[in-house]
Amino acid sequence: MASTAPAIAVSAVSKEFRSWRGRLRALDAVDLEVARGEVFGLLGANGAGKTTLIKVLLGLTSPSAGTVTVRGLDPRRPRARTRVGYLPEGHRFPDYLTGNATLRLFGRLAGLDERTLDRRIAELLELVGLADRAGDRVGKYSKGMTQRLGLAAALLDRPEVLFLDEPTDGVDPVGRRHIRDILRATRADGTTVFINSHLLSEVERTCDRVAILDRGRVVRTGSVDDLTRPGRSYRVGVAEPAAVPAAALPGAGVTVAARDGHLDVEADDLPALNALIDRLRAAGAVITELVPTRSALEDVFIEVVTSAENGDREQGTGNRENQESAQLAEPGGAA
Repeated sequence: MASTAPAIAVSAVSKEFRSWRGRLRALDAVDLEVARGEVFGLLGANGAGKTTLIKVLLGLTSPSAGTVTVRGLDPRRPRARTRVGYLPEGHRFPDYLTGNATLRLFGRLAGLDERTLDRRIAELLELVGLADRAGDRVGKYSKGMTQRLGLAAALLDRPEVLFLDEPTDGVDPVGRRHIRDILRATRADGTTVFINSHLLSEVERTCDRVAILDRGRVVRTGSVDDLTRPGRSYRVGVAEPAAVPAAALPGAGVTVAARDGHLDVEADDLPALNALIDRLRAAGAVITELVPTRSALEDVFIEVVTSAENGDREQGTGNRENQESAQLAEPGGAA
């Protein structure tokens, strides 16, 4: 029977660093759960604590407080790192190695036998679209090709959990789409994918759920659909918007702006929206569409982080300066 335990569980995790300013907190009582087979996105500005959390999840640093499990195991134990793949940000491979040789090197480091390597290398080079460039030196690869080769290396051991740090950074739109397709195929095989990224449009297209991290704290968690679901905004199409009498637009509980052949409407509630539609029809307007509009994940992110910062400012607990200093306490910390 398949386990129902989460692939990743983070409970009340805090991480502090020492510096000349004193003890600086990069993570503050973080709680997260990622289900098996889920694609999960971690969002946050520079200094939010994303890289510190990734390092805790990989067992590269220990939390100051709280508990972490990956695949039900403490990630600091060597055996916990089997069946875990990792693609770091800005990774580099030796330029003189070919794509094939690079994967063979990483496969041997992972303890794979030669027969398994022969099969997996052929499968993965085909999956990432590098089969016809396998014999070329990595130094001749483009940024997108290098990213795809790194993804292939992270997938060599058929990981149950895959950590990706900025997987599409610097990749052109065609390459980003290819990587999204690879991640969908990986998820279909049952792999849990944990993505740390600044490219919110990519996260929106790829992830099932996201967590927004701000100054070491999780300030919002939810599915992409829930976070971007339609609210009070609507797109109202009319056959001839210029012919709609201005007197038909004003009304209690609505604001209307004509734009690019349609009306952008903000309505306090459904009765206010229906009253506007009634006025438009009474004025002879032909309604061609009525579509609730979703917020982009980027808009949600900015709203949530700004709200959290304003709340801290009111309470006098803003800590941005300390978070940035925490990056000096440990290489790559609190990014």
